[in-house]
Amino acid sequence: MVKINKLVRMGFVLGAAGAALVAGSMAVAHEAGPAKVEAVKPRAGAKPAPARQAGEGAGPFRKVVIRGVTVIDGTGAPPRGPVDIVIENNVIADILPAGTPGLAPKPGREPRDFDYELDATGMYVLPGFVDMHVHGSTDDKAPDLSYSYKLWLAHGVTTVRGVDLAPLETSLSERARSARNEIVAPRIFAYQRPGQGKGWTGGRTNTPEKARAWVQWAAKQGIDGIKLINNEDQPPEVMAAIMDEAKKLKLGTVAHLSQIGVGRMNAEQAGDAGLGTVTHFYGHFESMLKNGQVQNWRHDYNYADEQDRFGDVANLYAESVEEGSPQWWAYLEHQKENHVTFDPTMTIYAAGRDLMHARNADWHDKYTMPQLWEFYQSSRENHGSYFYDWTVGTEIKWRNFYHKFMRLLNDYKNIGGRVTAGSDSGFIFEPYGFGYIQELEMLQEAGFNPNQVVMAATLNGALTLYEPKGQPVPPIGSVRVGKLADLVIVKENPLQNFKTLYGTGALRLNEQTQKLERVGGVNYTVKDGIIYDAKKLLAEVAEMVKAEKRRMGMPEEGLPHP
Repeated sequence: MVKINKLVRMGFVLGAAGAALVAGSMAVAHEAGPAKVEAVKPRAGAKPAPARQAGEGAGPFRKVVIRGVTVIDGTGAPPRGPVDIVIENNVIADILPAGTPGLAPKPGREPRDFDYELDATGMYVLPGFVDMHVHGSTDDKAPDLSYSYKLWLAHGVTTVRGVDLAPLETSLSERARSARNEIVAPRIFAYQRPGQGKGWTGGRTNTPEKARAWVQWAAKQGIDGIKLINNEDQPPEVMAAIMDEAKKLKLGTVAHLSQIGVGRMNAEQAGDAGLGTVTHFYGHFESMLKNGQVQNWRHDYNYADEQDRFGDVANLYAESVEEGSPQWWAYLEHQKENHVTFDPTMTIYAAGRDLMHARNADWHDKYTMPQLWEFYQSSRENHGSYFYDWTVGTEIKWRNFYHKFMRLLNDYKNIGGRVTAGSDSGFIFEPYGFGYIQELEMLQEAGFNPNQVVMAATLNGALTLYEPKGQPVPPIGSVRVGKLADLVIVKENPLQNFKTLYGTGALRLNEQTQKLERVGGVNYTVKDGIIYDAKKLLAEVAEMVKAEKRRMGMPEEGLPHP
C-alpha cells in the first residue's frame, strides 16, 4: 500500500483530502448517519461542477435527425432498423424507416428542415442508461463533481439516483443546474438521508415524530426521495414512519438494510412497511435464514472492523435456505406482491470475489484520479478499503455468495419482479461509469438475457424513479415517440458484447492484420437533446487525471502500486 506520508515524502500533496466533511455524519457502508462513534472517516463534501463551456456538447436544437440507426428500445422489443430518429425540442417526434436491412440506405431522406443532422449509419441507439445508486465524486477523491458526471455520461448514463449524490443543498443545486443544462451532467434525482440539511433544526431523527417532521421538511426543500439505513437512529418504528410519510408526500424510498438493524427489519419486513427499493444484497438472505432471524456472528466479530463486516457477510450463503426451496419462492412472491424493486449493485462488491482483477482493471492508470486510487488502498480509515488480509478462502465464500445472489435476482426477474441497475461507484476499486457497465455484465452472468439487461438499465430504472411521483408512464427509459431525447449511440452491438460499452473498449483480433485492437466505447450520449461526444468526454477526464498527477508531482502515466 502507498501511504499518504510516503506520497508526501515523494513531494505529492493531497490537498483535496482534507476538505470539508459532512457535519455530524458517520460512514456506515458508505452511508452517513448520526451515530456518535466513528469507525471510519466521515464522508467528505463535494465541490460543484464548473459551468458548461462552449463546445461541451452540441445543442440543444429545434430539430435534430439521427440517421440510419438500429434501435434497441429498452422495452424488450427486438432490435429494428435502419431508422431515422427525429427529435424536436428534446422530444422524440418520429421514428422513420430509413431503408431495408442489407441494402444501401436511400440518400436525401426527409425530413430536411433540421438544425442538426447526425449520420450514425450502421450504429445502434439505446435509451439513456439509468444508474440507480450513485454518490458523486467527493473532494477527497477528485477536484469536483464533474469527474463523476463526465465518466457517467461517457458510458451512456443520462440519469442518476443520488443516494445521496452530495450534501442536501449541493444535491438540489446540482440537480437544478443539470436540469437547466448549465453543467455537463446526467439528469439527477436527489434522494437524501433522514436528518440531512443545514436548515433542519429538529436534531436526530430517532423517533417516529421527528422522522416524520424531517420528511415533511425535506419534501418542502424539493428532494425526490429518501435513502434509509436501519442504524441506531432508525429502528423499525422509525423506518415505518419514514416510509409512510414518504408515500403520502410522493417521495421514493430506497434502503440499505445494514447489519446493525437487519435483525429487526429485514427486506421482507421492510417491503411490508412500504419500502420501494432494496439496494445491495442486505436484507434478502436475512429474510430466509435457516436458524431464525439473526445471522450467526463469530464470537470475535466486530462490525466496526470492515474486513470482519465485509468478509463475514458472505457467510449468508451457507446460513440461508436453499435456492429454489419453498421458503425461497415464498420470499420472492411476497416481495413481488409488495412491488419491491431489487437494485443489486453487484459491481461494487465484485472485488470480494477477485481482488486482483479489480485492482488491475484496464482503466485505472488513465482514468482513476490519484486521490481516488489512494482512497482504494487498504486502510483502517477509508470506507470500503478493507482488504487488510484478503484470503483465497474469503474470495471463495464471496464467489459462492454471488452464485446464490445471482440466482435470487434471476428468479425474481422470472416471476415478474423488477430489477434495476446501480453501481455505487467510487469505492472498492470501482470508478464511476466503468462500474456501471460491469453491473450490466454481471446481470447477464446472473441469467438475464441481453435485452433483459437493457430493460433493467433503462425502463425499469425510469419506472422506479417516476412511479412514486404519481407518473406511471415515465418520460425517459425507452426510445419511443413522445419520450425525452436521452439516448446512447454506439458503433458496436452491445447485445453481442456489453464489454464494448466500456470507455476502454474491448479487445478483438483484426483478422486482416492478425493484431489485437480495441473496439467499442460509447460514441455519443444524448441528454436533454444535447449531443455529447463520449470519447471527447473521456479524453477530458484523462486530462483531468493527468493534471492532478502533475499538481501532485506524480508521473503522468500510471499509478503507484503496492
